[in-house]
Amino acid sequence: MRRRSRKNVVLGVLLLIIVLYFFYPFDFLLMGSTSSLKSIPKQLSWQVERLVSKESWVEQGDYLPLSVTYQLLAGAPSNQQKFLAVGLSSVKRKKGSYLVPTLQSLFSQSSPEERSSMVVVVLIADFDVSWMISTLREINSTFASELDQGQLLVIHVSQEWYPPLTGLKRNYNDASARVSFRSKQNVDYSFLIHYSGGLSQYYLQLEDDVFSAQNFLTTIRKHIEEQNTKKGTWTMLEFSALGYIGKLYKSSDLPLLARFLFLFYQEMPCDWLMSHFRELMTQRETILFKPSLFQHMGTFSSFQGIYNKLKDKNFEEGVYANPLAEVYSNISTYQKYFPKLAWDPGEEFFWGRSPERGDHLTVVFLEPVVVTGILVETGSGGKDLLDSGQVELGQEVLTTEMKSCKSFQSLGAFMNGKFEMREVDKLHGLTSSCLRILVTAGQKDWVIVRKIRITTKSALS
Repeated sequence: MRRRSRKNVVLGVLLLIIVLYFFYPFDFLLMGSTSSLKSIPKQLSWQVERLVSKESWVEQGDYLPLSVTYQLLAGAPSNQQKFLAVGLSSVKRKKGSYLVPTLQSLFSQSSPEERSSMVVVVLIADFDVSWMISTLREINSTFASELDQGQLLVIHVSQEWYPPLTGLKRNYNDASARVSFRSKQNVDYSFLIHYSGGLSQYYLQLEDDVFSAQNFLTTIRKHIEEQNTKKGTWTMLEFSALGYIGKLYKSSDLPLLARFLFLFYQEMPCDWLMSHFRELMTQRETILFKPSLFQHMGTFSSFQGIYNKLKDKNFEEGVYANPLAEVYSNISTYQKYFPKLAWDPGEEFFWGRSPERGDHLTVVFLEPVVVTGILVETGSGGKDLLDSGQVELGQEVLTTEMKSCKSFQSLGAFMNGKFEMREVDKLHGLTSSCLRILVTAGQKDWVIVRKIRITTKSALS
């Protein structure tokens, strides 16, 4: 039995070496002299080739050292620091795989300028050699350009560097298998986060089963700039309310975060640990931005293939650009489905009882704008559509109990419960202070206004 076990281990190691040589004959991890590592830039180790940021006191004096060695399986690290590093860890799932669609979404939803400002780091965190081979082959064939340009890196840490993952404390009365799974996940994130520390100014944590909003990097950059102008400091900005998705850190905090996750890896799930880390770093309140920039796409969890229908109700795939506004309606509102929900980001909506001719929903902008595009969607599942209505733009705000505008110009009627118009400014080039949905014929059915979205431009342009 011992001979057979040793034989299997040897065969597994040889197979991995052959595969890595086939894909990257010069990218093996060498534990050698500094001069050897410099001669082969793609070779990587924790001590020598990991880009180190000296902004953290932990790195300045090599305090609290972590002993781990990385293997670079694909890609070439850039010598220049990027604006954003996006990190995700991936393991073999019992049902399906979402890694490639997640990467495709990250790159396809980014402009060429945005892609040049970020690097995506994937930790292949499974020890199944055959799965690693097939995953690497698919990544290489699908993302050859991103790998060549240093926009995508694929790394791996062998099992020998992991702490014990069985026989752990069963906090919260979790099953042993669950404890082992979430504890390993904490270590995965620890290794991933610390590797990424010197690659960029900021670090974004994702999971391997999400899709991204359009131009998410530009939106993140804008929120960072706004947050940095406010008093006080911050540790974590959140761009999704779900789990460990869309959590943004300063790279200078990553060495501490990596060690924090490693030290308490068996105590609790990673999303609980991250909240404790935030509070320890003196950020008491959650800073969550809406709409969410990332949505969970997975149907089956990476833990034992359990069905998982988790969705972020505040996610919007497109760019949310509605200006600040107040929203009024004389249509009777059902429960807490208020009119402003149709204007705000996310999936919530306005739900009103049977509208009559002349009823309206009016959006009053806090500042006049030049409207360039309008999209209004009503109904749900083919029901509660607005059968007869039109969209109008108005000027000169009237300050009454229910604000409105002095005059309105009709842009067009709803078709099958929907109104969409582009290049509005070519028809109506004036600045507008109101947008009104006017009911032109009464209906017995209730009405849902699911979404009101507009785009604008500067009045000076």
